[in-house]
Amino acid sequence: MSTRDQRRGLIWSERAPGERKPKFTREQIAKVAIEIADAEGFEAVSMRRIADELGAGTMTLYHYVRTKEDLMALMEDELAASILVAPGELPTEWRPALHRIAISSYRAFMRHPWALTSLRGVRVGPNAMRHVEQSFMAVANAPFDQQGKVDALGIVDDYVFGHAIRVAENAEQLDGDDARPMRAMIKFAEQMLATGEFPQIEKFLGPGPRTQAWEKFARFMNDTGRFLRGLDVILDGLEARFTQRPKK
Repeated sequence: MSTRDQRRGLIWSERAPGERKPKFTREQIAKVAIEIADAEGFEAVSMRRIADELGAGTMTLYHYVRTKEDLMALMEDELAASILVAPGELPTEWRPALHRIAISSYRAFMRHPWALTSLRGVRVGPNAMRHVEQSFMAVANAPFDQQGKVDALGIVDDYVFGHAIRVAENAEQLDGDDARPMRAMIKFAEQMLATGEFPQIEKFLGPGPRTQAWEKFARFMNDTGRFLRGLDVILDGLEARFTQRPKK
């Protein structure tokens, strides 16, 4: 953060433009920025591009959002809002509550995979704070001590984030109808297997046409149910491990 940003504080502490009926809102600007990133990639996001979409002058938008850092903070907070479970819909039991939040978070990452890297390190905003509050609500009645509650939230978050990154990376490598990257990967793998140094991979692929074996492996890796199975395993482990701790 620049010295100037530190002096004037976070965008959340600044009042929105004081017109009686402002033409735009910060939330509206953030939503348009997200739509651009979804359609064209984060690199396409700029104040000029947003202004074009809104039919406004670029300098007009600087009246609402002064810096790129502020715009990114608004985008992050708009995405955080989409993760929140609707009021009254969060289960009271810790396990289904954590499951619900994890699914909501994962779906948001899948809708906006560019955010996994492009918005990393962005300042925390009000909706991110609400997400943290909701997460602590999820484990409020869990039979864990305080360390166990923090561990549970962190472990689930790490799993969601890590799995989303892996899926996004796979999708990027296999983007579009161009099969050449996959063919190149398989060719390299076959060359390595020919050395005899990888007997377990050979065993997994098994006998028969190699193309079908690689296709089966790809299906296993891209199975959409794997995230849910992994989440259940993690929740099973949390329940088995942390419920043994005495509450403090």
